[in-house]
Amino acid sequence: MGTLEGHLLPGMFFLSFSLYYSVLMSLALLRGQRFLKPPLSPREKRGHRWWQLVPVEGAMKVVITLIGIIPEFFYPLGVNRLKMIDWEDPRRPFLFQNNWQHVTMYWFFLLSGVVDIVSQSCQARQNVKLERAAEALAFCVLVLLMASHIENKSTLEIRVHILFIIPTFLVSLVLTIEVWVPDQPQLWVLKSWMGLVLSNWMLQLCVVMYVPPSGQPWKAENPVDLAFLSIFFCWHLGLGAAMLAAIYGMCSLWHHHYSSWKESSNANYQLCPTGYSSEELEKLGAGAELQDGGV
Repeated sequence: MGTLEGHLLPGMFFLSFSLYYSVLMSLALLRGQRFLKPPLSPREKRGHRWWQLVPVEGAMKVVITLIGIIPEFFYPLGVNRLKMIDWEDPRRPFLFQNNWQHVTMYWFFLLSGVVDIVSQSCQARQNVKLERAAEALAFCVLVLLMASHIENKSTLEIRVHILFIIPTFLVSLVLTIEVWVPDQPQLWVLKSWMGLVLSNWMLQLCVVMYVPPSGQPWKAENPVDLAFLSIFFCWHLGLGAAMLAAIYGMCSLWHHHYSSWKESSNANYQLCPTGYSSEELEKLGAGAELQDGGV
């Protein structure tokens, strides 16, 4: 993950899920739902198609994390970083510290995806609390490893990663609270907002560290460059709020349009009344046949 591609993958992963949760949050607020994601019906009452049995969210977590784990060990081709300790050295030093940190982060998000799949597909009833706990654990591990990830790094890398830790910690805190208190819209909004901030900042991190627009690398020893990092992070707070407001606005337009269309459909198409007895229906049918014959 210590490359441009290695940071882009988790950045896009977090951004896609943040956008997804923002849409869920907006629709839940517009519909007045008690929970962000209503629990699934019991397994025997669901359909038998594969997309009704396999949770898309959990499957995406598994697929994306596996895509991230495999290159950490085997990219470029011919490299093998599975070895954790150099047993040939008498000092027995640990090897590939950064790669094992990245893989550990991915593992816990992989675990969250597996828990989602088991809870929603394999159990008779969905275990929502277990799913929330697994997701909260993944973000807590991410915060913990990020705090140690900045050791022996340059001042620039330390600053950008500390700014990344702030929204990540808030997301992990909200997820932990939601294990016991899931029906608080304020927490939904904060989680979606901080999710957008941390994902956008991860993409900004790629720009700062690997492809600066000026063509000149950022100077860690320059206080002005470090000050602008904090300025840019504050801009990302505003950007995340603007994105959340835009998503809510689009969902609001869709919701009101769909509601009006549904009401008009119900008004135009009414079910045939079934209060008549069988004798009355036969008389009506006989009358209709006589009228048809007389035309």
